[in-house]
Amino acid sequence: MSSTPHPAPLLQVQNLSKRYGNTEVVKDLSFDIAPGECLGVIGPNGAGKTTTIRMCLGLTAPDGGAIHANTLQMPRDALAIKARWGVVSQMDTLDPDFSCAENLLVYGRYFGMKDAQIKARIPSLLEFASLSHKADARPGELSGGMKRRLSLARALVNDPQLLLLDEPTTGLDPQARHLMWERLQLLLQQGKSILLTTHFMDEAERLCSRLLVLDHGKKIAEGKPRDLIAEHLEPDVVEVYGVGALALVDSPLRARASRVEVSGETVFFYTANAGVLLQALGAHPQLRTLHRPANLEDLFLKLTGRQIREEG
Repeated sequence: MSSTPHPAPLLQVQNLSKRYGNTEVVKDLSFDIAPGECLGVIGPNGAGKTTTIRMCLGLTAPDGGAIHANTLQMPRDALAIKARWGVVSQMDTLDPDFSCAENLLVYGRYFGMKDAQIKARIPSLLEFASLSHKADARPGELSGGMKRRLSLARALVNDPQLLLLDEPTTGLDPQARHLMWERLQLLLQQGKSILLTTHFMDEAERLCSRLLVLDHGKKIAEGKPRDLIAEHLEPDVVEVYGVGALALVDSPLRARASRVEVSGETVFFYTANAGVLLQALGAHPQLRTLHRPANLEDLFLKLTGRQIREEG
């Protein structure tokens, strides 16, 4: 009985590296993306996320390694590869002089599409972005969330197999982020593939079937979100904060947790037996506690540290 063959990856990155001066910003990085998959790339500022995306798009030349899209190779076949892909960058690149519909029309021409073909797609793209009522509005008249959805609709003009999204919801309010997530889920249900970089761990957990954790340009973990959490973390977290919370770090309570960490004024107890710890914390009624399951943010902080990294 023969097993079903796995479909060929849409994107295959092998031993990618990039150096700026004496700093190696991407180090021997390998990953691939299967059809219908959302691969999330997470890591602190300076981890190499955006540089990796830029190399995949042929915007930055790698110093080593290979990037394949089926039988094509980047940067040799950059135009042919990008004709199959859609891109939403961190920065707003909408043309302020064109209406929403015109932005879609002009962008479609870059792919050699005929005007009639693009115009036939515009109503459904605007509807997908919940912008049908803004077809004639210019980007300057749109909210931040509307601009991001228009950028997403524009990236879909050429009906791409793979979308590369570089922090697509940064700067959006919670409602706008949730609407963007809903649209991305629809695309995944339609069989599109997504490469997503994000700083939002809830976004990664909601959207990504697999995660790549980068730090200092290197892959330090890869796998399904829940599998990574189970592999690297205790199942329960008890957060304790309030006056006197920090004194608990050196108290007998420390022995009731597998691991204790401090961030600001909050003490994090990581444990497989939260009940015993919560009972002991009852002797400190002045403190506030939050008991929750371990999540991706805990994973991120354990693997990459709690120290804030500045941009650049």
